[in-house]
Amino acid sequence: MKVYLYSGAMDKIKKSGVGRAIFHQQNALSKNGVEVVDNINDADVVHINTIFPKSFELAKELRKKGVPVVYHAHSTKEDFRNSYIGANAVSGIFKKWISKCYSLGDVIVTPSDYSKSLLRGYGIKNRIFVISNGIDLGDYIRSEEAGKRFRRKFGFSDDDKIIVSVGLLMKRKGVDDFVELARRLPQYKFVWFGDADMRFVGKEIRNAVKTAPKNCIFAGYVKKPTLQAALSGSNLFLFPSREETEGIVVLEALAMKTPVLLRDIPVYGNWLKNGVNGYAAKDIDEFEELTVKILEGELPDLTEEGYKSVSEKSIEKVGAELIKAYEKAIEICSLRNGKNPEKNENQVQ
Repeated sequence: MKVYLYSGAMDKIKKSGVGRAIFHQQNALSKNGVEVVDNINDADVVHINTIFPKSFELAKELRKKGVPVVYHAHSTKEDFRNSYIGANAVSGIFKKWISKCYSLGDVIVTPSDYSKSLLRGYGIKNRIFVISNGIDLGDYIRSEEAGKRFRRKFGFSDDDKIIVSVGLLMKRKGVDDFVELARRLPQYKFVWFGDADMRFVGKEIRNAVKTAPKNCIFAGYVKKPTLQAALSGSNLFLFPSREETEGIVVLEALAMKTPVLLRDIPVYGNWLKNGVNGYAAKDIDEFEELTVKILEGELPDLTEEGYKSVSEKSIEKVGAELIKAYEKAIEICSLRNGKNPEKNENQVQ
């Protein structure tokens, strides 16, 4: 089987979760012996990852030519909201647009049961595969030496207790709560990795970043080795995001056996359990309480249980599941083109 992974405008998405997900797909397919081709005309299946107009037009063209299309539903109306200026006002239009895009897939892939339920709520009836973005467990191993390098680089001592988070600078990601926690907990060090064009993030987030206390550092976008070193050298990964379709950085933190504190949101509901394989907070006060208890050793260390959970999302397993989705897309495409018209290619499952 030969697969073409289409993104379009990779320069615009490479720092986002979608950009990282495409890299994970390449890795997952490689580990399962699937050839990822550079020429779309050589592909048995085209896997589309973006919702730009060119992506939409390509999907329409491929369907006309009888080429199997897998459309990856990374985005939802819900995680579009509270992102950039004006996003909430046009979120309804965004929902209609992504529904048009995703409905062009012979099958749809989305990373969680939660995001699948949202797509069904939009009225999308195509076959949907729930497949995690995955994690290469062999590539995310905690390193004491890397952790020390991280601490030296940022001027932290061996005794400092460090809290890290990762994400684009936007309200949805919880930057405002991260800054407020740093203000409430001056005894700890806070580091946020990720950036954004500050012209478009809104006044509230610009002010939060501008007025952050001295114990809160915004380190900008960093490459994987630096992030891995930070996860190795920190005491807590705090992810206050208000909405996710999965959260690749959460998988990475769990794989690195870094203690994890998340916001209690629906996407984690069926695999991350508060007090079992991670911790979750409902609001800023709970974040404050749990942060202190985790860092001061007043709560059990759940990193081993967290690692067991994320092991179920290994990149090898993701590749095997993608192959199944591709095979179904080929089958549905054949039915759509009249080779077996008695079957329904858009059966909801």
